[in-house]
Amino acid sequence: MPPRRHPPTPATQAAVPLIAVENLRVERERVILDNINWTMNAGENWVILGANGSGKTSLLAVLTGYLPETSGSVRIAGAVRGEDDWRELRKRVGLVSTVLARQISPNEPALCVVFGGHDAMLNFGIIKEIHRKHAALTQMRRTGCAHLCAQPWGTLSQGERQHVLIARALYSGLSVLILDEPCAGLDPLARERFLQMLTRLSTGKNAVPLVLVTHHVEEIIPAFSHALLLRKGRVLASGTVRDTLTASNLSALFSTPVSLRRSKSRYFLDVTL
Repeated sequence: MPPRRHPPTPATQAAVPLIAVENLRVERERVILDNINWTMNAGENWVILGANGSGKTSLLAVLTGYLPETSGSVRIAGAVRGEDDWRELRKRVGLVSTVLARQISPNEPALCVVFGGHDAMLNFGIIKEIHRKHAALTQMRRTGCAHLCAQPWGTLSQGERQHVLIARALYSGLSVLILDEPCAGLDPLARERFLQMLTRLSTGKNAVPLVLVTHHVEEIIPAFSHALLLRKGRVLASGTVRDTLTASNLSALFSTPVSLRRSKSRYFLDVTL
């Protein structure tokens, strides 16, 4: 068996898609994902939108290597599932999810949570190297949570935890940041502060490519340029937010008549029952 290749370095990634999914199918006792085709290019930020059970979380599990595909191909930053070392690539795919949050010890200081992103580790413990502490703290400043560095994980609010987890992902030197329903459990004020932080991360020369998984159109801020709509494990629509986010598409997506309005560059959904 030939040795596994390591993922391409950032210097070789400019001309290749950040994410390329072709004819993806995942089948267990039933078909979970069926014929998924999706390409995310540099300079794009995507929303994956769908109702509960639409396949959003399963698609993320495939991308991060936790759910094997039945057929099709998956590439991230030029690396190919089945050919490249996915353990190394996983360090460059930042994932913020409640599943990850539940695995962190309540006694772990926030700074150590962030530092664990360097090697995709949890419950890292004490950091002895001063330069690494500074590097982790830099990312906490970037996400506005440096003041929490000494706080134990178990004392943090849901919103504070999301900021810390994003700092952790940034510390790993990621190629793309995937956010799995990050606003779940946040009150309206915490949600808006979180979305403002995403806006800051998505702009400037150090902008971070974002993928937001949600079923709330209200969370789609102007930073997101494209949308992938999933319904019952299949792609309902894919393209720019302006072309994809329509009342007809969303009515089909949620299997009920809806109307869509836009105010101050944000979207709002009204459901007709």
